[in-house]
Amino acid sequence: MKRIYIAAFHQSKFGKLMGMTIPEIVGHAVAGACREIGAPASALDVGSIGATCNIALNEQGLLAGLMAETPGLEGKPIEAVENACASGGQAVLSVIWKLLLGMGNTGIAVGYEKMRDAQGKMDGKLMGKVLGYFSDPGERAGKVFVFPHLFAEVMQAYMDGHGVTERDLAAIPVQEYANARYNPCAQMNKVRITLEQALEIGGFNRYVVDGLPLKTYDCSQITDGYAALILATREGLARLGVHAAECVEIAGWGQATDPLRKAGRDVLRPAGAYRAMRSAYRMAGADPKDVNVAEVHDCFSVMGAIGTEVIGKAEPGRGAQYWVDGRATPDGECGINTSGGLIAKGHPIGATGIAMIGWSSLQLLGKAPVELQVKEPKLAATFNIGGPICASVCTVLRAS
Repeated sequence: MKRIYIAAFHQSKFGKLMGMTIPEIVGHAVAGACREIGAPASALDVGSIGATCNIALNEQGLLAGLMAETPGLEGKPIEAVENACASGGQAVLSVIWKLLLGMGNTGIAVGYEKMRDAQGKMDGKLMGKVLGYFSDPGERAGKVFVFPHLFAEVMQAYMDGHGVTERDLAAIPVQEYANARYNPCAQMNKVRITLEQALEIGGFNRYVVDGLPLKTYDCSQITDGYAALILATREGLARLGVHAAECVEIAGWGQATDPLRKAGRDVLRPAGAYRAMRSAYRMAGADPKDVNVAEVHDCFSVMGAIGTEVIGKAEPGRGAQYWVDGRATPDGECGINTSGGLIAKGHPIGATGIAMIGWSSLQLLGKAPVELQVKEPKLAATFNIGGPICASVCTVLRAS
């Protein structure tokens, strides 16, 4: 296969986009990525765009057409993809496949989400309903906030099945908030929490579902934001005027989908997630022990633990302990979610998978903020999920 490189990465600050419209968001994402390498949009051959709640929250469909409104992209092969919270990762794969099919040598993947109104406010009840659409209808009954409820059940099962405590899992958000402090694009970079604060019930921090262990600090953020990656073959890099030695290669990838219904399958060891990650490692000719940079999909703290296991840095049931032991810090064995993760960096759903890959590329190039930069980065792994650990998109990245 042709080798695929990341020529440029651009993202907004995550948090609130206020009055920015959807056409403006898409236009800013494309222009920002092009600006990183001084290339016109007309130099891009193909594109893909991912968003999840867009029609329900913003009454806008046909996102590919919005991307084509950027001068130079009209008439190009562009598509919109939706794979729940894995939509961003799916957009990246969509562009890769187009390049491998010979539809061009350069392409752009864009992801975004606008989850708040022009005043920066959100409708919590509407948000719970809309996000609930991405679960099996039979598992929504009696759940006001469907996904926190589903993952609170996963958290309880993880604790019961592996002898893990709330204190163990709280080590994940505490470290991620500490990381976000140094990421200028992170939503929560002005917030500090201690382990005691993450565990204390009161005020902001409360149990989300009665009788289940999930707390506010265990949850990712409701976030506006966008991100974009320009991908290219070797020939495409030459046309863009970018040297391969200055790029990161997407050396391997995998994508798999488990049944939407959580019941009846082992969500603590999701088969599709492991299969996708194995595919990415196999394609890259790599092994988990070589990875010392990773971004995993911690929509809730328990997924930070499970994600650590999926990428192969811990055995099943030992993911939380990996964080407790300090092995996931920027100067640990493997810097995991040095961006702040979804819990502290933010989770603009369609942008998430793209931002994970983009941040990992910055780490491999030695361009992360100095306080977060992993020393001697070798190989990066990303794990992006959608739904109740249903859709999985995984990548393995290496510097050229």
